[in-house]
Amino acid sequence: SLPAKLINGGIAGLIGVTCVFPIDLAKTRLQNQQNGQRMYSSLSDCLIKTIRSEGYFGMYRGAAVNLTLVTPEKAIKLAANDFFRHHLSKDGKKLTLLREMLAGCGAGTCQVIVTTPMEMLKIQLQDAGRIEAQKKLMAAQAQLSSSPAAAAAEPAVERRPTATQITRELLRSKGIAGLYKGLGATLLRDVPFSIVYFPLFANLNKLGQKDPNVKAPFYVSFLSGCVAGSTAAVAVNPCDVIKTRLQSLQRGVNEDTYSGILDCTKKIWQREGPTAFFKGAYCRALVIAPLFGIAQVVYFVGIAEFLLDLLPKRRA
Repeated sequence: SLPAKLINGGIAGLIGVTCVFPIDLAKTRLQNQQNGQRMYSSLSDCLIKTIRSEGYFGMYRGAAVNLTLVTPEKAIKLAANDFFRHHLSKDGKKLTLLREMLAGCGAGTCQVIVTTPMEMLKIQLQDAGRIEAQKKLMAAQAQLSSSPAAAAAEPAVERRPTATQITRELLRSKGIAGLYKGLGATLLRDVPFSIVYFPLFANLNKLGQKDPNVKAPFYVSFLSGCVAGSTAAVAVNPCDVIKTRLQSLQRGVNEDTYSGILDCTKKIWQREGPTAFFKGAYCRALVIAPLFGIAQVVYFVGIAEFLLDLLPKRRA
C-alpha cells in the first residue's frame, strides 16, 4: 500500500543519512574548494581537520535538515518510481529498459520538490566550517606578517547561522524562489541519476530472485542498491559539483561566483580543468552506495520482513 511504501521509504532515508552523513559533509567541502584556496587534500584529511577544529559533532553540521526532509524526499522518490513503473507496465508484461528509464525519470523529477531546498540549506551548514577555517588561516597569515601586537590578538569568532535563520533570510529577501536556487542543476543531477539507478537496481535485484513471484534475499537487495547507487553517483558527479557550487551562498577568499549552469561549467573547465568535475566523486560513491543499499533493503523488502529475516526461524 502507498502508506506502507511512504513509511518504509522514510525509515530507509533516516537510517541511511545517519550512517553516511560525515562523508557527505566531506564531499561538499571538497567540491566547494577551488584552486589556490584548498583546505583539504582528501576525504580523511577533511574529516580529521573537521574533528580537530569543530569536534565530533562538527561532522554532522546540517544533519538535522537532512533528517527532517529526507523522509519525504526518499518516500517520494521510491514511491514515485513504483507508481510510474506500475502505470507503464502493460498487462503484467515485463517492463522494457526504455520504460524503466522513463519511470526513473519521473521519480527524479518528483523528488526535486523536496531535494532542492533540503540541499540548499544543508550545503550552507556543511560548508560553514570550511569558510570559517579559511578566514582564520588568512587572518593568522596576515597577523604574522604584521606587528607582534597584532599577531597576539585573537581573531573574532563569527556565529554560524542556523537552518532556521538561513530559511527566514532567504524567504525575506527572495521569497520561496530563494529556497529553490539551483533547481535546474538539481534536476540535471537527479533525473539522470534516477534514469541510471532504478533500471540498474531492478535488473541486478532480479538476478538474485529464484522465482519471479518471490522477493530476492535482503542481502541481494542491499548489494544491488550499493552497486547501482555508486555507479549512478559517479556518472552524474559533474552535475553534482555544479549544483553544489551554484547553491553555496558564501564564498571563500578569492573564490569564483557563478551566474548560472553554463557560467559555472565554463569557469570550472577553464580555471580548474576537467578533473574538477569529479571532485568528491569517491566520497559521493561512498555516501550513495550504503545509503541506497540500506534504503532498498528497508523499502523493497519491507521493514517488518527485514526484521523477521534476521530472526532465527522456529523449527516446526
